[in-house]
Amino acid sequence: MPVKKSKKYSKDFGKKEKVLNYACQTYQLSRPNKVGAVMMLIRECQPKTIDEWEQWYFEKAFTENKNAIKITPEILMELGERLYEKIIEVVIPEWQAAFNELSLQDCKDYIYNLTIHRTYDGFIREKSVVNDGLAEYFPEVKFVKSDNDLDHAGDIDYLGFVGEKAFGIQIKPVTAQANFGNYSVSERMKTNFFDFEKKYQGKVFIIFSLDGDIENKEVVKEIEVEIRRLKK
Repeated sequence: MPVKKSKKYSKDFGKKEKVLNYACQTYQLSRPNKVGAVMMLIRECQPKTIDEWEQWYFEKAFTENKNAIKITPEILMELGERLYEKIIEVVIPEWQAAFNELSLQDCKDYIYNLTIHRTYDGFIREKSVVNDGLAEYFPEVKFVKSDNDLDHAGDIDYLGFVGEKAFGIQIKPVTAQANFGNYSVSERMKTNFFDFEKKYQGKVFIIFSLDGDIENKEVVKEIEVEIRRLKK
């Protein structure tokens, strides 16, 4: 029996999709502080039609920041205008310059560096954060490297077991987000963190590391509170 395919409502942008996606992600124009917690809203709505979802979104959606603003169609159009400006004024000139300077040797060096050097740097960074940091703070917790499925699909690097329960750890280099105080978790990550919490009963914490040290020190206190909760 053939599988019934669900109708897709998303527009196909063809070759432009990669540019639009890159610029949108780079300038964080689809973050919750710009368009609201979209996945959370649609789960609350449980719409049967796209019209029902659209109406619900514009009734309920607010930006996630201190001075929350109600989302309107006009706001989405303004974000689209900002996206266009960034692509025309910044992205295209930067890419053109990169294309003009790019060499075969750059490509060879990049693949080698990505596979060998960056992988090793990330491995050492993770081990240092866990073994020299978290394990020292919380000797009663059993820290285990996540399996491949959980790491790639769930954005979890390590699990901290408190008995049968566990909290999750994601380790990010500070260089990936220089101002980590403004780091915003994507909707996909929020969904994966929510699924993790349902399975293991513990929250997921993001640790920013610089040379193997924990930079966002406040996360240690937050983990301490979570461990007490999981012990109950």
